Amino acid sequence: MKRSKVLITGTAGFIGFHLAEKLLKLEEYEVIGLDVINDYYDLTLKYDRLKYHGIQKNEIKRNTLIPSKKYQFYSFIQADLADHNFIVEFMIEHKFDYVINLAAQAGVRYSIDNPRAYTHSNIDGFLSVLEGSKITEVKHLLYASTSSAYGLNTKMPLSEDHPTEHPMAIYAATKKANELMAHSYSHLFHLPTTGLRFFTVYGPWGRPDMALFLFVDAIKNNRPIKVFNNGQMIRDFTYVDDIVHSISLLLKKPPIHNKDWDSKNPVSSSSSAPYSIFNIGNSSPVGLMSYIEAIEESLEKTAEKTFLEMQPGDVPATHADTSKLEEHINYKPQTSIKKGVGKFVEWFNTYYD
Repeated sequence: MKRSKVLITGTAGFIGFHLAEKLLKLEEYEVIGLDVINDYYDLTLKYDRLKYHGIQKNEIKRNTLIPSKKYQFYSFIQADLADHNFIVEFMIEHKFDYVINLAAQAGVRYSIDNPRAYTHSNIDGFLSVLEGSKITEVKHLLYASTSSAYGLNTKMPLSEDHPTEHPMAIYAATKKANELMAHSYSHLFHLPTTGLRFFTVYGPWGRPDMALFLFVDAIKNNRPIKVFNNGQMIRDFTYVDDIVHSISLLLKKPPIHNKDWDSKNPVSSSSSAPYSIFNIGNSSPVGLMSYIEAIEESLEKTAEKTFLEMQPGDVPATHADTSKLEEHINYKPQTSIKKGVGKFVEWFNTYYD
């Protein structure tokens, strides 16, 4: 059987790492991973993710494809998506069947002080991916968006057809821009695109700037944890395995032209173009204090807590309506907080101890 060729950007990152592993185990894909490997957080963790996939740090050279020593059908290249000519030529050379763009400058609060990092990676970089996908006529382009796109909207649960015109930080604004850019390419060039609005993803190999990582590290090392908005927050925490399984099911189900789409009464999650948006969340929101209790139970240790006001750019609650996703792929993300947190703590203890 001929393997479909897939480009996954962001494979030194959290979700990209897990997705590459998922697709390689399905044994029907040839995967090329790409990442700029920036220093937004601990580089050691990024290189260790790559090492897990058989890519050695000392072999990595800018703009050079490195074959994995672990997987026959996996290779990696360090490159900057904003290097437009190189990325487009690279995609022409390899002519991918599918492209999954998970590379981005992440972090809501970091975007407040460093906005240009977000336009560079999330706007300029995504434009390179769109151009390369258009020219090579990929069968399906999927890309990471975010629940932060809902911004000031507080109507719960959050549906793909709710307004997203009021982002609270430049990070969310760039992700909303990705959705708009994708639609223009779907409309003009009939490129099938799917935007993925992730809701608070967590799990093993997670980002050090995320709450779960910060909480576990602080509690284990007898430091107080910072509890923002005095603990009055609700999040739709979504385990990473549910995220990547959903993507694997969506991959071969590209959107088609919606013949019933009404331009006089437009909905934002589909189009007359081959374009779609999906929430990927657990759809079972959990209070922050309950989340902390699950961490304490898994660590068998009580946290010392410092209660603080809400941080700029943050929202008090998220809750995903995933009915559209469930109908499309017949799958519902549902890993419990207790199980997911337990898996993360197990990994954390192994990796750091």
